[in-house]
This record gives sequence, structure tokens and C-alpha cells, in this order.
Amino acid sequence: MSPMASTELEVRLLDPRFGDTWPLPEYATEASAGMDLRAALETELVLLPGDAALVPSGLSIHVADPNLCALVLPRSGLGHKHGIVLGNGTGLIDADYQGPLLISLWNRGRDPFTVQPGDRIAQLVLAPIVRAKLKVVDTFAGSARGEGGFGHTGVR
Repeated sequence: MSPMASTELEVRLLDPRFGDTWPLPEYATEASAGMDLRAALETELVLLPGDAALVPSGLSIHVADPNLCALVLPRSGLGHKHGIVLGNGTGLIDADYQGPLLISLWNRGRDPFTVQPGDRIAQLVLAPIVRAKLKVVDTFAGSARGEGGFGHTGVR
């Protein structure tokens, strides 16, 4: 197995509970792709069905490398079991952003959901960036799919 690539990510702690009450974000296993982000709330937050809220993570990051970005992704278990997903689907953090990480939580479930201070509510993943140069063409070279649209291959 080849060694995993790694990079240094600058982080500012905006909430004093990190390092004392809560650990810094970390990878849960050696093969984990994301680090858990916590809800840096002062008090609990109740999200009623259909509600959305912008929740502070208590952190700022600076990716710095223009060949990388950070993605804020939902936690699978929260989405499946409780209907708690990100209000914007995925958060994209550009390499030059240095502000606070805010997490848009949305309760798409049927029941109220309570977020406690320190709960792990999302995950942070670093991803490579490839920038495209647009090339205007009159037609495309043929492909197996062609212009087949949504669902054109069926379910089975």
C-alpha cells in the first residue's frame, strides 16, 4: 500500500474549548477521508423539520495551496438516521479564504433534532483542483453516451 499524501493545513482556533473541552479535528481512522467538524455553539440548537441554521465550527482555515480546496460535507449517519444534511449540499472553501468556517445545517427529516455544543455535525475534506481552459467547439467527438440525459440507462 502506498503512503497517503499529506499537507499542512493552517487553522485558527476561534473557540477556546478546542484543545481543552473538544479535541482538534482529526481523522477517525488511518483511511478516513474527512475530519469531523463540531458545532461551536454556546447553547443547544433545536432544528425543527424544514429549519436551517448557520452553525459556527469555531475554526478558521487557510488552505493556501491554489491546487487544493476544502470541502465541507455532511456526515452520512446524521443524514440517513436523522435527516440532518447541509443546507447548501456541499461547502466549498477556496484556497485563499481565511474566514470562519460556518456550517449550514438543514433538517430535512420529520422530527425535531437537537444539536448540542461540541457535536460532530459535518466533515472537512481536502481535494485537488484542476482548472479548465474553455475551448469553444461546434460539435463534440462521439461517445458511447452521446446526448443521453438523466436516467437514460434505466434502473436495472
